[in-house]
Amino acid sequence: MPENNKTRIMIVEDHPVFRLGMRELINHEQDLFVCGDAEDITGAWKKIESLVPDMVIVDISLKGRNGIELIKSITKHYKDMPVLVLSMHDEALYAERSFQAGAKGYIMKQSASESIIKAIRCVIKGKTYASDALMENILNKFTGRPQSFDKSPLDILANRELEVLHMIGDGFTTKEIAEKLNLSTKTISTYRERIKEKLNLKNASELMRYAVSWVKK
Repeated sequence: MPENNKTRIMIVEDHPVFRLGMRELINHEQDLFVCGDAEDITGAWKKIESLVPDMVIVDISLKGRNGIELIKSITKHYKDMPVLVLSMHDEALYAERSFQAGAKGYIMKQSASESIIKAIRCVIKGKTYASDALMENILNKFTGRPQSFDKSPLDILANRELEVLHMIGDGFTTKEIAEKLNLSTKTISTYRERIKEKLNLKNASELMRYAVSWVKK
């Protein structure tokens, strides 16, 4: 099928190897085509404006600004351009925030290739995609039935604070987190203090133990 007749997809992901893998997976489909990719929000927005893809696949964790902010911008300026979030982050915490920002689908990176393609096709058709467990939780919110996911104390954290907590739990130092997110160490230290205050953690040791325990759940 000629490329101009295929569904054009943009990938926003800061890991080159994963970007390449996603490109190969999508381009293997006869009616899908990756028209461009980017590793950060600045590069992504420039390509979105110039290429105007049919849909965008976004990873939440990007250098500089958070991926949630990109979803909000796309939803605001390109209402008919659906967004699928492909992330390593825990569904219960991040999926709802992604949907609130305007995403049409959410799937974990470790999902099977068939599931990722299914999610892409679902979002392209204008439908909402989520795992069975997440969809059950969403439906329960509207019907008033008990939710399968307990409300988390982390709900009070801002998106970037949640991301920093996750990286602390993964063992990254303040300097390493700053480098990965393209922020200053002072900014990361401020996030650490905010997290401790919101979660009532007394010191850096308690913050580390909490973060590691959460990530390992």
